Formats: sequence, C-alpha cells, structure tokens
Amino acid sequence: MLTFSVSSAIIGIGMAAFLAMPSHAFDGSDAVASDKTPFRSFKNPHAALQAGLEGFRSGDQHSAVEALKYAAAGGESLARWKLGKMYADGDGVPHDDIKAYEYFSQIVDTYDEDNPNRREVSVVASAFVAVGIYSLNGIPNTKVVANPERALEMFQYAATNFGDANAQYNLARMYLDGADVVAKDGRQAARWLYLAADKGHPQAQALLGQMLFTGHDGVQKQRARGLMWLSIARDSVQPSKDAVLSKKDQWIVDLYDKAMAAASDTDRQVATIYRDDFKNSKHN
Repeated sequence: MLTFSVSSAIIGIGMAAFLAMPSHAFDGSDAVASDKTPFRSFKNPHAALQAGLEGFRSGDQHSAVEALKYAAAGGESLARWKLGKMYADGDGVPHDDIKAYEYFSQIVDTYDEDNPNRREVSVVASAFVAVGIYSLNGIPNTKVVANPERALEMFQYAATNFGDANAQYNLARMYLDGADVVAKDGRQAARWLYLAADKGHPQAQALLGQMLFTGHDGVQKQRARGLMWLSIARDSVQPSKDAVLSKKDQWIVDLYDKAMAAASDTDRQVATIYRDDFKNSKHN
C-alpha cells in the first residue's frame, strides 16, 4: 500500500511569496469560529482573495479565513489552494482531510485546459497531485475511498501536461510498486524518476540513485551514476549544522550511506565528477 504525504505534494511549488505565507502563528479556535461567521461583503472574489492575503500579513486570521472562503466560493483557485493546504496541514485551522480534498477537487474540476490561466499552473498541478494522493490512499471513515485508477489519472495528467516533479515522482512510485491499474515496470519508473530528479526532487533523486546503483527491476546497473544521484539527494536534505534532519528524509541519508559503504574508490571518484558536471550544468 502506497502512503504518500499530501503535505509534501504541495510544498515548494514556486508560487509567489504570499502562497507560502505561514498560518501557524494562529490557533485553531479562531478558525472554528470563522466557519460559523457569515461572509462579509466584498466587491468581487478577487478582492476577497486580496483581503484574505492581507489578513494573514496583518495577523488577522479570522478575517483572512473568512475572506479566502468567500474568494474560493467565487472561483478563485489561489484561495482554494491556500485553504486546501491549510486544512491538509492543520495549519491555522483544524486538520480536516475532507475539506482539503474538496478544495483541491474544486481546482481540478474547474480547470479549463482549453483556456488555462498560466499564472495558476503551479497551483493547478499541485491540486492534481493532492487529489491523486487522496484518491490513492482514500480518507478513512469518509466517502473518499481508495481509487488507484483515479490516482493514476491525476498523476499522469500533472506529470505529462504540467511537468510537475511531485506528480512524476508519485507516478514512478506506482510503477515501482505495481498496482491493479498499472503493471510493475522498473524502466517506466526510472524514466519518471529521472524527469523529477532533474528538476531537483530529492526523493526522486534518491530512488533513482538506488535503482542505478543496485540495478533494479530491469534497470541496468550504473554504480557511479547511481551514487551521483544519491549524493545530490543527500546534499539536498542535509540540514545545517544547527538543525536536525527530518525523520521523513532519514531514509535518503541511509540509502546514501549504504551505497557509499559498498562503493569502490573508482565508483566514488567517477560519481564526484558526474555530480560536479551536473551542478555546473544547472548553473550555466
């Protein structure tokens, strides 16, 4: 059973700074109260979105959540995304996966691929991935049951049409593990992992590195190339000297350490050359 994190699927999507604005400074009691408070009047949904963002900046959570809900009801995708993320994380509002799923689903269901808003591509892609993860796992004790076919559809769409690294990673995981809706296929998994890894996705880099280092599920063994990806992934999640490594990233460091212990001096030397070349290519 694949159990991916919705929170991790909506991190680092490259939106404007206000989208990443934290709400953890607010407690959940005000959020509950705002659910029971009628919307105040706004000129239009976009004005409500701006008011909501300003509410977060000024520390007025009650006003911000109220405004975002008004904007979301009026079709503002950014407001729906922000609320979905808040409910998925339990960040400033009570944790509620059903509400998160509903807000992300609204973005997916109303997306017009014939007339897309280019400024919202990252938000839309993130919503597709979140709906995919909820569909894959289901939400216990709710009407949202596991639906791998729906998950595959969401991941494939976001991976292909938006080039979203999280979608590519999750799609690769489905091919790696195999499921009722997709046959186990190491080569397909490696293909999607490479696309995500090349965009800087640490988890994809680590899994691709392991596959190449060990030769996994039909993927030809390339020990130095695999060690290169593992090294890049390890560097991406390695905390500063005063920080603590996140538990969810420890497996990446463990894979790297295991590969390094098994690598020859030649493997390590060539991997270092590959890594330097890769980093230089990204800076040029």
